[in-house]
Amino acid sequence: MLEPQIAAFIERASALYPSHHAAMTPREQRDLYDRYAASLTPPLPSELITQDASLHIDTGHAIPLRLYRHPAKARENGGIRGTVLYFHGGGFVLGSLNSHQMITARLAADTGLDVIAVDYRLAPEHRAPAAHEDCLAVTRAALTHRLPFDLPDNGALQLAGDSAGGTLAASIALRLRDDGVSGVRGIALVYPMLGTEPQWPARDTEAHAPMLTLADVHQFRDAYWGKSEDGGEAAPGPAWTIPLAATRFDGLPPTLAIGAEHDPLRDDARVFVERIRAAGGDARLLIGAGLVHGCWRALETSPGVQAMHRAVCDFLREHARD
Repeated sequence: MLEPQIAAFIERASALYPSHHAAMTPREQRDLYDRYAASLTPPLPSELITQDASLHIDTGHAIPLRLYRHPAKARENGGIRGTVLYFHGGGFVLGSLNSHQMITARLAADTGLDVIAVDYRLAPEHRAPAAHEDCLAVTRAALTHRLPFDLPDNGALQLAGDSAGGTLAASIALRLRDDGVSGVRGIALVYPMLGTEPQWPARDTEAHAPMLTLADVHQFRDAYWGKSEDGGEAAPGPAWTIPLAATRFDGLPPTLAIGAEHDPLRDDARVFVERIRAAGGDARLLIGAGLVHGCWRALETSPGVQAMHRAVCDFLREHARD
């Protein structure tokens, strides 16, 4: 059953973001998505500081970044310092520095940590592993103190993301482990997409869920990873870009994975946590009762989303401690 405040959120969101958007061009979809996000974004918290910059990488292109910092909250942190790299959702097709700023701004304001939003390349113009490569490059730069911001050298680095951004955060953690690189202290995943096919049983029971259907998942998947030659399931992308395709789940940083009850991706979070725990790792699962995919935008009104947000903030603050 939907939480009443989430039912009201869905009604409002549906009026702002019509269901026919899939027939639009990628540029039209992105413009509509950014307008939708802007209409649901409250004023940024007072005293919040933002700074835009770009990271130039070896491939010759620049990755736009935005730093969110709340000095007053940071001073209340009792010496806790750290940085969170945030990878936005949008199915690898949608999203920008602006589309998720209500989330990144609130994370910075409520944790006192520096939050850096990453504007990675989007599909279908840039297919797998383009988004992953951009986020990996930013993470490596953060670990070696090469980001274009004044950040504390001794602060903890953590990764966070929602939906496709959860795919990216989990993939980067797995890739760094495989490359023998340490330094990421935690990863927080909110209604993440962790495979090229959602896990059972939500794949079937929530196939027609509000806000995100199974058909939507497949469309975004195919835009990024492409279709197989027979036109069936997604073509196999680089293995490291698909977290649930990993052969090992040990050696990962502490992980928080949150699923929404009414979301075909709900059980991706559960299966990922189960595999990490089976490998002896530290992983926590939260299933948001009555919530839907994309519900973080209902933070101002939904008790369930507020509890979810607090869980993310508490996790990030906990793992920023020495």
